[in-house]
Amino acid sequence: MNLPNLLTLFRFTLIPVYLGLFFSDLSDRMAWAFGVLLLAGLTDVVDGYLARRHSQVTQLGVMLDPLADKLMMLAVFLSLLISQKISLTAAAAIFIRDLGMIIASAFFHFRGKLTVPANIMGKLTTILYYIALFLLMFGHSFGEEFLWGVILFSFATSFIYLFQFKLLNQRLM
Repeated sequence: MNLPNLLTLFRFTLIPVYLGLFFSDLSDRMAWAFGVLLLAGLTDVVDGYLARRHSQVTQLGVMLDPLADKLMMLAVFLSLLISQKISLTAAAAIFIRDLGMIIASAFFHFRGKLTVPANIMGKLTTILYYIALFLLMFGHSFGEEFLWGVILFSFATSFIYLFQFKLLNQRLM
């Protein structure tokens, strides 16, 4: 197990920490929860950098990295739904897209297909989600409208990934 993969596994442990803080009675719980979310984002950047820099990119890491990201985001959006900071419709759109990506990635991985590593569109989607989360968690009035723009962008990004996946695996046949 290399360091980038260990950092990815660490991100999985941050999910219950985030949820515990979000639903705690701390007076500044949103700041702490958002801080854990930022820590998860930082470790995502660091593990990707280290994996590429030291030629430690593995198929396991290619699969686990986006899974850690998706599960964290699902936990965050579930917490926002439960606390009524986002609508059920917005949460459903996010859950459907992210669960679809998780299931498709795992399905193809276990069938021996190559998965597409994160690209600039995926990274931009993540950054936009973090901005939306900041707006929502700290009660900005246009947070959900901004979120809907990010949701639409994320669906477009998913279609690009599917196209890239198809091209990648067709070349190997």
